[in-house]
Amino acid sequence: MITPVKLPELGENIEEAEVLAVLVSVGDRVNKDQAVIEVETEKASVEVPSPIAGVVTAISVTPGELIHVGQAIVELEGEVSEAAEPAQPKRVESENVAADDSESLVPTDIAASPSPGRRTDSDSEAPGPQAARPTAGEPAAAAPSVRRLARELGIDINDVVGRGPGGRIAADDVMRHARVLIGEKIEARRGTPSASGRFHELPDFTRYGPVERQPMSGVRRTTAQTMTRSWITIPHVTQFDRADITELERTRKHYAPRVEGAGSRLTLTAVIIKAVAAAVKLFPKFNASIDADNDEIVYKKYVNIGVAVDTDQGLLVPVLRDVDKRNLIDIGRDLTELSARARARKSRPEDLRGANLTVTNLGGLGTTYFSPLIHWPEVAVLGVGRASNEAVYRDGAFAPRLILPLSVSYDHRLIDGADAARFLRWIAEALEHPLALALEG
Repeated sequence: MITPVKLPELGENIEEAEVLAVLVSVGDRVNKDQAVIEVETEKASVEVPSPIAGVVTAISVTPGELIHVGQAIVELEGEVSEAAEPAQPKRVESENVAADDSESLVPTDIAASPSPGRRTDSDSEAPGPQAARPTAGEPAAAAPSVRRLARELGIDINDVVGRGPGGRIAADDVMRHARVLIGEKIEARRGTPSASGRFHELPDFTRYGPVERQPMSGVRRTTAQTMTRSWITIPHVTQFDRADITELERTRKHYAPRVEGAGSRLTLTAVIIKAVAAAVKLFPKFNASIDADNDEIVYKKYVNIGVAVDTDQGLLVPVLRDVDKRNLIDIGRDLTELSARARARKSRPEDLRGANLTVTNLGGLGTTYFSPLIHWPEVAVLGVGRASNEAVYRDGAFAPRLILPLSVSYDHRLIDGADAARFLRWIAEALEHPLALALEG
């Protein structure tokens, strides 16, 4: 019996995905739960498994094609069973972004449907040869990530002019449309007409030499959109400090073999995460989020810490949960496992959600101080640089001390400079005097 295998539900509010690869050929025998195609959504790369065993008789999709949930992808000749219901995706690789973590970045009074006389991006910029609006009654041609960006900006995707093949709408088209609407609002408040309705596009780089264009991966697109939202939404300020970790490093090296014997690793990052978990209990503003729509502050009674991991697919942020209730051996074990899954592109959706504050350690790359970007709806991110030996004047003489650079970027809507200074100084002192962490943490 011929059974069609259909694209299953991939996640909340995800209706379509792009085919990255077809993993089988006509005539192949596949086992139940064997991956048949790999697709990419706005948040993940997913292998779609077969719900039954059988022989591939037809393939209905090709790499690069945009397909929808419920669409047939392959046909199998095999036995039908209860397992023929769409199987759940086996593997997920994604940015730490929840589908519902959205906030309108454009005031609703300028994001409404265009009124007579309102200038749109099709008026302010002469559309290219491929620019087109969706045909009435037909859905706009746009990827899930682009639709999501439009929703976050409060823009009707059908009002946007697509400049891609066949009028396909890209993220740049949505941002261009948003800039036009914002420019109109600014000019309306000034009471003067705009000198130019257009915003500058990239120059033609081919005039100066050869170029190569490559499409962004799904993770990179999501990262770009998320970071743009964070930068626009959050007024960032960065506080810097330094910690003398000479004694801490001596203690860490002493106990590292014992921790490794317990199947874990006692890394500096694990110790810092534990210090941060203790600090947010004393400074609850750093463990909160701002509900701008209701003018409220959401204080979280749990402590989940995200840890930025550099992978060949881009930056991922696995989340360690209930860090305040776990010891350093547990934290080290969880950190190792989550980082390994992220680098192997095997992170589960729950691995990458629910962080209250993020720690990013670039010390392994040799950096010192830097200004990390806050991941909305979080209100702070801690940056850690490379520790180095410095001559420090103590007790009447200079002595070599191991100094760790620290940076914390914070949301100035909620956190004041004095709050950030006290928070970062407390972390520095906890690292300088590990006993203080045990006493107060």
